[in-house]
Amino acid sequence: MSMNGQSGYAWLDSPGGPPLLALAESYAAGRRTGRHSHGRTQLVFAAAGVMTVETEAGSWVVPPQRAVWVPAGLDHELVMHSRVALRSLYFRADRPGLPARAAALAVTPLARELILRLVETPAETPGEVPASGGRRERLTALLLEELQGVALDALHLPLPHDRRARRVALALVERPGDGRRLEDWATLVGATPRTLLRHFQRDTGLGFAAWRQQARFLAALPRLAAGEPVTGLALDLGYDSPSAFVAAFRRVFGTTPGRYFAR
Repeated sequence: MSMNGQSGYAWLDSPGGPPLLALAESYAAGRRTGRHSHGRTQLVFAAAGVMTVETEAGSWVVPPQRAVWVPAGLDHELVMHSRVALRSLYFRADRPGLPARAAALAVTPLARELILRLVETPAETPGEVPASGGRRERLTALLLEELQGVALDALHLPLPHDRRARRVALALVERPGDGRRLEDWATLVGATPRTLLRHFQRDTGLGFAAWRQQARFLAALPRLAAGEPVTGLALDLGYDSPSAFVAAFRRVFGTTPGRYFAR
């Protein structure tokens, strides 16, 4: 399916053609692309703004310091939490070294400049064979080398497969500040606490408490990016105090919320 169902994007559905295709778009806050997939592997990057990449298996928050790989054929939707300057690179799925699964990536200053330069560099015309070692290919190879080994899970929220555990997870996505204990959730969905915990650990790789903290961070990032004060946000997300939220944020992201977005 083409993005937004527009035939103008049909060229992204084909796995053939030039090695790399690039697209620059701007989206207003609150815009959703609709669920779609491509015949190419996509690197999703926001030059400005914050968005979420949603899939059936989970979601990734994408601030300007991060990008997300979306493998060819994976159904996904982009949700804009602010005005977003979207920069997408589409690689042929048969290119060696591309990830088989969706993953978040750190975007270094060099990677950022390479992404922006590739979007600005003219592509080959359809059917044209690019010169071996051409400028665009050299930039592409350098970008992929820069991105190797920097997959990050801190911005990923996987969803459990079990019906009962998934019901709990989706409820917490809607209300991440809900402080009910695992025992309370187990009673609500008709399972034992041990069963719920097992499904969270098996399907997401996280215990219940760690998964809930992850959900809270992913809910916090778009609001922090919009300039919302930490005080009200922390209490709204179920933390006892703003300092407790900042300390938890620092443990996961290596810096405070203010410095994270200042970068």
